Amino acid sequence: MRTAIVGAGSIGTIAGALIVKNGGQVDLVDTYQAHVDALNEKGATVIGSYELNNIPVKAYTPDQMTGIYDMIFLLTKQTANATILPALLPHMDENSLVVTLQNGIPEEFVASIVGKERTAGGAVGWGATFIEPGVSMLASSAYAIENFAFDIGEIDGADTERIKKAQEILSLVGGTHILPNLMGTRWAKVLMNATFSGMSASLGSTFGDVLYDDTAIQCVAFIADETIRVANACGIHMEVMQGKDFEKQLKLENGKADIPSKIPFYREVWGQHAKTKASMLQDLEKGQKTEIDYINGFVARKGREVGVPTPFNDKVVEMVKKQEETGVINTMADLAAFIPLIEAAK
Repeated sequence: MRTAIVGAGSIGTIAGALIVKNGGQVDLVDTYQAHVDALNEKGATVIGSYELNNIPVKAYTPDQMTGIYDMIFLLTKQTANATILPALLPHMDENSLVVTLQNGIPEEFVASIVGKERTAGGAVGWGATFIEPGVSMLASSAYAIENFAFDIGEIDGADTERIKKAQEILSLVGGTHILPNLMGTRWAKVLMNATFSGMSASLGSTFGDVLYDDTAIQCVAFIADETIRVANACGIHMEVMQGKDFEKQLKLENGKADIPSKIPFYREVWGQHAKTKASMLQDLEKGQKTEIDYINGFVARKGREVGVPTPFNDKVVEMVKKQEETGVINTMADLAAFIPLIEAAK
C-alpha cells in the first residue's frame, strides 16, 4: 500500500520516522524545502521522550509527488486546506483514502474537495515541537504515544477494511483506536486543544506552565465547560479519549465551586504532556497565522449559533489574534486579562 503523510511538520516527522523504523512504508510531503532536503540528506531525527537518530525517510514537496497514493494522512494546518487538497487530487484514484488528522473538525471541508467517499478522520493524542529541519521533539510522554497515539474513524462510523488498514499503519507509530463516534471524538479533541493549546498560545507558555498555575487552570476549567455545553447543544456527546470521559469529568455543574475537584484529573491527563508547546504558539513564534479560528474560534462560533455564551474561548481568540497582528508574544503575566472573567463567573 502506497502511503503518504502530507504536512510533515513536527508530528508528521515523528510519525513518519516511527512508521519506517517499525517496518512500514510512507512518503513525507511538506512545503518547507529546507526540511524536505534535511530529511532526504540526513534522515529524520527525534529527540525528547524518544531518541531516534537519522531514520532514513523519503521526503518530497507537493509538486514533486508522482503517481497514485492509496492512503494519505493529512497533517497540514487547516489554513492550508484550500491549497493542498486540490493538489492531491491528481494523486488519488477512486479507492484512495484521505484520513484527516488535523486539529478542529475539518472533515466536511476535506470531503467537499476529495469526496465524502474518500474521507475519514481522526485525532492525535500527543504533542511535538519542531526543532529544526529534519529534527522534531516528542514533547508528550512515551506512555501517551504508545497507548493513545490516534483515534480514527469513518464519518458514518462504519467498521471498514480501509479504516482497519489505516489503523494498521498508524499502529506502527503508537496505540491507535477505531471509534464509531467520529464527531464525538473530534469534539473531545477540540476540548483538548481549546483548553491547553488555547491557553499555551494565549500566554506564550508550555502546557505545564498552565497546568500548575492556579489562575490558568481555572481558565482551562471554564474553557472545557464551555466546549462541553456547546457540543451538547449541537447534539454531540463526546467520545471517551485516552480512556477518559472528558464530558462527564469536566462539566462544571456548580461553576467555580467544582474546579478544585477537577484539578487532579487535569494533572493526571495533561501531566504527561507538560513539556508540550502548542503548535499555535510555535506558529506565533514564526510569525505565521494560527489555527485559532478552527479551535477556540470554532467553539465560539458554534456557541453563538446555539445560544451558549463562551467568554473564555472568546478571550483566547482575542489574545491570539492580537499576537498575530502585533508579532509580540505574550507571557504568563498576561493571565491578568482573564481575571475579570473569573471574577464574573458563577
